[in-house]
Amino acid sequence: MNFIWDLDGTLIDSYDIFVKALEATFRDYGWDFDAAATRRYILKYSSNQFLKEQPIPFDEIHEKFSKYQIMWNGEIQLMEGAGEVLDWTRAQGIQNFLITHKGNNTFTLLNELAIADYFEELITGASGFERKPNPQSANYLIDKYDLDRKSTFYLGDRCLDIDFAHNAGIRSINFLPAENSLQIHKLTDLIEFDFWK
Repeated sequence: MNFIWDLDGTLIDSYDIFVKALEATFRDYGWDFDAAATRRYILKYSSNQFLKEQPIPFDEIHEKFSKYQIMWNGEIQLMEGAGEVLDWTRAQGIQNFLITHKGNNTFTLLNELAIADYFEELITGASGFERKPNPQSANYLIDKYDLDRKSTFYLGDRCLDIDFAHNAGIRSINFLPAENSLQIHKLTDLIEFDFWK
């Protein structure tokens, strides 16, 4: 069995920091900000998609947003149960990989949270692959490590992650309800992760 993990909202509790960083970014531009509506949007889509819809060049606004995120790295915690599940995967000899849209800050963050060593390889938004749900990054890992698609799971927290797993021909473990798919194992949190009980 192989696990390919999403990061934000799956292994780390970071959405509050996303909203906080977006609010600070908007404040710098003198814009109004609706925290509740923004949180709903980024949970459904992504913070990058949200930024792309603003009347400022994406690179400029994203750089500002990223600086605020990094500023508050210390406030990000592991999701409940993440450490225990990662320990279990190590004991079982399960290979862990990570694919995230987050940039190179990922490496700093995972080291600060003491979980970087659990992963065979980390793919970030700076790795040069197409963004999810394009399966390019998953296919790269599958080919490089000769992973069996039938026993490889992508763990995520959004519909985007379900689509990503489906496009890569692997199974999905997800925190969102989904219908009409035998490939989707639904969770509410990592404590309910029934593989390891």
